[in-house]
This record gives sequence, C-alpha cells and structure tokens, in this order.
Amino acid sequence: MLVSSPSIILEDICRRFDWRELFGNDQPIELDLGAGDGGFALAYAKQHPEINLLAVERLLGRVRKIEKRAARAGLVNLRVLRLEFGYTVRYLLPPESVSIAHILFPDPWPKRRHWPRRLIQPDFVRDLAATLKRDGELRFTTDHVHYFETAQQAIRDAAVLKPASEWNWAADPKTDFQQTFEAEGRATFRARWVKS
Repeated sequence: MLVSSPSIILEDICRRFDWRELFGNDQPIELDLGAGDGGFALAYAKQHPEINLLAVERLLGRVRKIEKRAARAGLVNLRVLRLEFGYTVRYLLPPESVSIAHILFPDPWPKRRHWPRRLIQPDFVRDLAATLKRDGELRFTTDHVHYFETAQQAIRDAAVLKPASEWNWAADPKTDFQQTFEAEGRATFRARWVKS
C-alpha cells in the first residue's frame, strides 16, 4: 500500500489495512462510505483532528476532487480510497478496528428491480459489524423513506447490531445532497446502531 497523502494506492488488494501505517498514529478510525464530492468528509476531518477518517468513493472524478481539497486544507487525518464499498469492508478493513461508520445519503435505487443493489443488505451489515470495535457505531442518514425502512429491516435481519438513540448530529457537517434536500423541504431520516 502506498500513501500519497491523502490518496491510497493499493499494491495488494488482498492485504488488510494497517491503520498506523496508513495514518502514522493510533487515533480512532472512522469511515465515510460513499463520500460523494467529499463535503462531509473534508469538513468532518477538519472539525475532528482527534480522529482518522477514511473516505471511500467509487467515482474517480469525485475522488480526485476530495484529494485536491484535502491536500489544500492540509488534512493529515483524512485518507481517500477509490474502491467498491463492499469489497473494502469485507477484505481491507481490520477486524474490530473502526469506531464509527457513516453512511450518508447512499443511492436509494428507488426502482423495485434495483433494490438488491442497495448498499445496506444483511451480508454487508455483518461484514461491517465485524470491522467495528465493541460499542462501535453505524450511523445512517437518507432522504428516502422506503430505503430507510428496508435498511432497518436488513440490519435487524443481520442480527449483529442493536438500535441506539440518535447521535448529536446537529453539529455534523452537511453533505451537498443534504443541503439540496433541505432546500427542497424534503425530510431526512437518521438512525444509529451499536455493536455490543
């Protein structure tokens, strides 16, 4: 693995991350799965210098945008990976090493025939839970009520996380999607689960 801060270039796609090698310290690890244009990741990393944040995004243009903005801002606690989320979680993240996983406004795949493509499925939840520390958290936010309901069911079906009260999200940075949805008057749905 090569780290050209903030980018991660994988030399071996089967080797799990060594967080100390990746960040150079032992600060708590958080994930932004589906970082989009990086609005949340960049602001959150700046707001929380006491944590290390791995932003994962599939689209090259978005990744490059995050890299440039992170480098300009001098964010040493943010790394960016261009890879599929499920693979990253299942094969690259060390077990019991993540404090918080943020999934913010993932693609809701609204057409019924596309529902199997939704990120939050029982197998994915089990893989993600395996990476969480004891009392580690999954924080999920969406504007799509059906996805919110099916995600909750998928997490219940996975039977590895327990529901928890909402986190204090008011101080969290807003994604571009969230700003757009709020401007349109659309509702936002949030939930949090913890690993016990």
